[in-house]
Amino acid sequence: MKDIADNQKKILLIEDENFIADIYARELTKAGFDVKIERDGIAGAKALEEGTFDLLLLDIMLPGMHGLELLRQWKVKHPDNQMPVLLLTNLGQDEVIKEAFTLGARGYLIKASYTPKQIVEEIINTIANKQSGTQPPTA
Repeated sequence: MKDIADNQKKILLIEDENFIADIYARELTKAGFDVKIERDGIAGAKALEEGTFDLLLLDIMLPGMHGLELLRQWKVKHPDNQMPVLLLTNLGQDEVIKEAFTLGARGYLIKASYTPKQIVEEIINTIANKQSGTQPPTA
C-alpha cells in the first residue's frame, strides 16, 4: 500500500474546516505523501495554477469559491490535465454527485462515511488508477 506514497506524491487538499484538514494531512503525511493544504476555494485555485500535484482532494462547500466551481474552472483552463480529483464532502444529493462526475471527478467521498485511514486508501487506489469512491448515480 505504501509503494505509491513512498515516491512522495503531492496532494493538494482544499478543506476549510481546520480540524478535518489537519486530520487528513496528518494521515496522508504518515502514509508518505507531500500534502499542501488550502483553506478556501480562491487560495486552492491559485495553488492549482502555481503547483503540480498528483491528486486534488477537494471539499465542495468552501469560502471564496465553491468546490465544483473551482473544478469547473480548472477543467476549462486545463482540459487535458489528467490529475485525479476526489471530492470529499458531506453533500450527498444525486444532482451534486452527477455534476462532480460530469466535471471529471474520479471519486466522490462522503466525509461521514470514511475514516481518515480509508481516505488514504482511496487516494492510494486512485493514484494507482483503480476505481475510487462513490460512482455516479444512474438515471
